[in-house]
This record gives sequence, structure tokens and C-alpha cells, in this order.
Amino acid sequence: MAEEKALKTASVLSFERKLDPSDALFFSGHWNDKDNDKAWQPIHLREKAVRGTISNRQPAKTGNDPLKLNAAIENPNLQTVDVATLPFDCDTLKVEFTLRVLGGVSEPAACNHTGYRSKLVTTIGHYIENQGLGILGQRYATNLVNGRFLWRNRLGADAVSIQISRLKDGEETAIGVFDALAHSLRVFEDKPSSKELESLAGLITAGLSGREHVLLRIKAFIRMGGGQEVFPSQELLLDKDDKGKGKGKKSRFLYSVGQAENAVAAMHSQKIGNALRTIDTWYPDAATNGPIAVEPYGSVTTQGVAYRQPKAKKDFYSLLDAWVLKDKEPTVEDQHFVIAVLVRGGVFGDAS
Repeated sequence: MAEEKALKTASVLSFERKLDPSDALFFSGHWNDKDNDKAWQPIHLREKAVRGTISNRQPAKTGNDPLKLNAAIENPNLQTVDVATLPFDCDTLKVEFTLRVLGGVSEPAACNHTGYRSKLVTTIGHYIENQGLGILGQRYATNLVNGRFLWRNRLGADAVSIQISRLKDGEETAIGVFDALAHSLRVFEDKPSSKELESLAGLITAGLSGREHVLLRIKAFIRMGGGQEVFPSQELLLDKDDKGKGKGKKSRFLYSVGQAENAVAAMHSQKIGNALRTIDTWYPDAATNGPIAVEPYGSVTTQGVAYRQPKAKKDFYSLLDAWVLKDKEPTVEDQHFVIAVLVRGGVFGDAS
């Protein structure tokens, strides 16, 4: 009888994301009109030409030579940038988007190895049976009510109110209104702090479990003062020959939805998704660094650090392979992380 071959990771393995946000649109209005959708006007982008100074770090041969330094800073840093601001007669920014929650966490979108697929589905099934998806659901819900998805727009705000409702069968049902500044960005509580948050977390958990179809509408109101700058997503410049940096050329492009002058300032759905999945407090340096977005290697590009190193066997692939291929069950915290990566979605096949 031929010896049974050891189970190997499928070369083709992918999961679809289970939290599917739309782009977020920006509107301006007054704090007292939060319940009147017709009172809000779209925020449009406009260009601003600025004359900046040379302030970046100079090479030693320039910085240490007064003549060369003077010659360098005499040249103005001319540039054109996109900006978005509230009108002077409006004190509040409204950010609105929808969020779809999908089930089938244990089902790969593609897998070319039936044996591996069966073992993977069984392993994830045991996690759902023993741990449930409530921990993840509660953390995603917390990142909705604390306004993490607002990014820089949340900083320095006088007040932030989040309205969340459910869209079902053509009707909209309110779930709750939340004071975002009353919820921490660094700490995830063990239990929901209110019935509304508990209801929201339960609904997201039900959506991830596939028990209910879940589509949410999120409206965030940020009171920041008339005329203040707001911060949509910034576009990545791929064609620098036509639109790249240089004197007289635009150096900052902001994201908008729509055509020409009617385009509305907006935030990328990817940026919304990154904020919602910032729930990883299970990595080694979480106590001092705080939550990071769920990524296979715990990568934080703004810090230039990967917190989940394969050498320490804390990365997604090491944990998944040990769990599925070798039946070495990770700690409960690492199990939460592995499932959260599957909720994030991605391509995880064995490249070798």
C-alpha cells in the first residue's frame, strides 16, 4: 500500500474580502442639520498655486557651505495642489458611505487542492464553533463608532457624531447614534459599552457568519469650524511625465467622484477598509504601539516595520501552515488574527 503523501498548501488559494465598503463622499453643512439630508451640499475640489520654500534636508556639501545653501533656498518651490475646504458659512463635514458584510469566511474563493481545501474548511469551522466570530464583529463595530475611518479629519474635531443604520428590503432602520470621541482608538473593550453597539456588533457577526444579509449606511458628522480644510484621499501619481512633480506642475491630486466641476471630494474604499480592519492588538508590540491593520506580516508602511516576522512564527503564513498542515493549534489570540486575515481577503497560495 502506497504511503499517503503529506498534505501541502494549495498553489492557488484566495479569499474574497468580507467587509466591502463603498467610497466615502464628503458634504458640508451645519451641525444642527444632522437629521436633514437635504441641507448638505457636496464638497468640490479646487486648485491652489503656492510658493513654498526649500526646507528639506540638504546634502552635507550644500548644508555646510553658506554660499551653496543660500543659492539653493533662493529658488522658490512653486507648485499647484488640490485642496478641499468647508465653506465659511458651514461648520460641519459630513462623510457618508455604505458597508456590505459578507458570509462564507471558511470558504476559499479559489483553491486547486481538494484535500487542502477540506482540511482548511474543517479547521476554520472548528474555530467558528469554539470561538465564534463575535470578537471580530465587535472590533469592526468599534472601529465604526469611534470614527477611525475618518483618519485626519477626526483630529482636532470639536465633536464627532456617527449615525449608523441598516438597509434592508428597500427600508432604512436606525441602529444608533454614537459619540465617536467617547470611544478609544487604542483599546477594544471585552464587552459592548451600550445596547446600540451590542446590536451593531451582533449584526456584523451575523453577516460574517452568513446568517443574515447585512448592508449598513454610515454617516459621520465632524464639527470643525467654518472654512477649515478637510482631507479626502490623495491620489497616487503613476504617470509623472504628464502630471508629475516639477515647477508649475500639480504636486498633489485629491480623489473625487463624478465628472469635472460636479465631482464630489471622496475617500477611497481601500482607506475605509484599512481603518475598519485596524483591530490587531495580538502582535508582540501591541501594548506600546497600539492596534494595527490586519496584514499577513503585520506591516505598517508609515513606520517601515513588519511587526509579525516569520522568524518569530507570528506571521499569517507560519500560523496558518502550522494550524492546517501540522495540527498545531495557535493561541486563541493568534487564531483571531488568522481568521481576521481571511476576512480581509487576499491571495495566499504557495508560490513554490
